[in-house]
Amino acid sequence: MKTRLFGIVLVGLTFIWTALGDDLPRMGYEPKISVKELAAKGYRWVTANGPYGCANERALRQITSGRTDLTELNMLEEGSAYYLIPGTLVRIVRDDRANGMSEILVGGIIKPLWTYTRFLSARPIHDIYGIVETPDIAGLIDPSDAAEVGLVRAGPTPREAMSTTRQSVQQGIAVK
Repeated sequence: MKTRLFGIVLVGLTFIWTALGDDLPRMGYEPKISVKELAAKGYRWVTANGPYGCANERALRQITSGRTDLTELNMLEEGSAYYLIPGTLVRIVRDDRANGMSEILVGGIIKPLWTYTRFLSARPIHDIYGIVETPDIAGLIDPSDAAEVGLVRAGPTPREAMSTTRQSVQQGIAVK
């Protein structure tokens, strides 16, 4: 009985130390760049879960002070707020230390977003799948490099397309 209990405690402690350690080498990430170097280059892992990535500083202040479901819904529909998910790797573009905010790049979103620096960590954090994101898999592309990769917007955004369709319908033009 004592041996079984000792084994369970040992496994539990192993999980704790695994969570606190640097998991990148063990997860198959070749340490071309150490975690310290990633942090020095501005890479951070998101710790917050919620609509805390905003298009500008004013929107970030609005969503974090007195947040209601209606405010959140309106900001998400307008495209002025984006959900941040814990464990997502981001890169800090600009730091506003006076307000405690950072302008960040998120994989899959071309325009930079603002978030509070307290929602970011220099230590690796597992995402919802149990993986620590690295620059190799995060999909982070610098907006200045977007043209080289072919991510320049070629057509209207979905919102622009919707408004164009509405105008066409209102004018009596059939839209296929």
